[in-house]
Amino acid sequence: MLFRLSYDYVGDLAETASLLWQESRGASSPTLAEAVGALRSATRASAPAVVAGLLDRLDTSGRFALLKLATGALRVGAGARLARVAFAERFGLDVTEVEELWHGLSPPYAALFAWAEGRGPRPDPGAGALFRPFMLAHPLEAPEAIDLAAHAFEWKWDGIRAQAVTAAGERRLFSRDGNDISATFPDLVAALPAAPLALDGELLVRGPDGQPASFNALQQRLNRKAPDARLLREAPVFLRAYDLLAEDGEDLRQLPFHARRARLESAVARLDPARFDLSPLVDLVDHAALAAARACPPHPSIEGLMLKRLDSPYVAGRVTGLWWKWKKAPFTIDCVLMYAQRGHGKRSSFYSDFTFGAWGRDGALLPVGKAYFGFTDEELKWLDKWVRDHTVARFGPVREVEKALVIEVAFEGVSTSSRHKSGLALRFPRIARIRADKPANEADTVEAIAALMAR
Repeated sequence: MLFRLSYDYVGDLAETASLLWQESRGASSPTLAEAVGALRSATRASAPAVVAGLLDRLDTSGRFALLKLATGALRVGAGARLARVAFAERFGLDVTEVEELWHGLSPPYAALFAWAEGRGPRPDPGAGALFRPFMLAHPLEAPEAIDLAAHAFEWKWDGIRAQAVTAAGERRLFSRDGNDISATFPDLVAALPAAPLALDGELLVRGPDGQPASFNALQQRLNRKAPDARLLREAPVFLRAYDLLAEDGEDLRQLPFHARRARLESAVARLDPARFDLSPLVDLVDHAALAAARACPPHPSIEGLMLKRLDSPYVAGRVTGLWWKWKKAPFTIDCVLMYAQRGHGKRSSFYSDFTFGAWGRDGALLPVGKAYFGFTDEELKWLDKWVRDHTVARFGPVREVEKALVIEVAFEGVSTSSRHKSGLALRFPRIARIRADKPANEADTVEAIAALMAR
């Protein structure tokens, strides 16, 4: 009972155990190497005694660190990009150069550290098909300030950003974070030419009508290390090319966008049209046309517009003033809060992960999504208190709540789902507004959400 109450208050299992563990006197603390060695050699049968023995020799902080290490939960909320930026700043290096070297080397990056510390030459990542850091866009917040004559306009397609590279006899496909995803999309990789080039584009599935299919179709291909013949046949992928980064051994990234675009058009014309096509430019004469295009794009797989300065080089990262993205206004629906779970890190004391549902035809609430953000710190405190005051059941770390609170959920799209009883799932859902003023029986229905998907 004490442990359950303590865990409910603390919000982290490892921290709760480290605080409640009885202090032991006299034994010396194990070194990190000793702890790792003991954990590695432990068997399923001996593990409880090994962990208990190590905990007995540690103080509260040490026990917390050990449990996080042993359970694989020693996580830091930092992306790989941040690690590379920190490395570059620490040694006074150009982050773009670090990015390109990083992806051509292997952990623990001894040659990279030696070069950064002045102990060795600049490492050679080789001449193979290497990753080049992507250029990213800023959200457009003041469209009226954009000089239309200085920009090119493209549709923003709803797929995943990818980079197709051929060099030194190698053909590879990279994701936005630099992961090699060639094995997941062998049909596209096989269609890459022998001549060296590096294409930036959007990975999409081609539907039966020859047009891009929904993101739901692409999801069937994601994270499949070895897709079978049926999947390759039913969900063929292609790359809608945005930019040309290199060709025939020449780095084109410092050329202005309009020059790269001309080279891109010529390069794509020589590729397999079933696997590669060109992202079309959109002709917009004034700001009214820009707003209209963003609000009513010609295809459901378009998320909005991209605005690219005609004179912009291809620069790694998100550089202000060069590329902009102006996404469509999100969909919104009113849902009913069903379940809540504690968050992680600084949110571990709050219920901040919320499952919500819509009404089915039989009058039952059916889950359609889960949201972790969209609310302010004050709204999080309010929601946390509401969950605690209206809990009707507990399932481990999850609380079921009274079906009484309506929340307005914003989202980007709808897809089919085998995980939810509703058969639907929302894409990128977030809480837009707490509707404490609205009765739960006036929330939206699964049927209405399905109509959005069909539309």
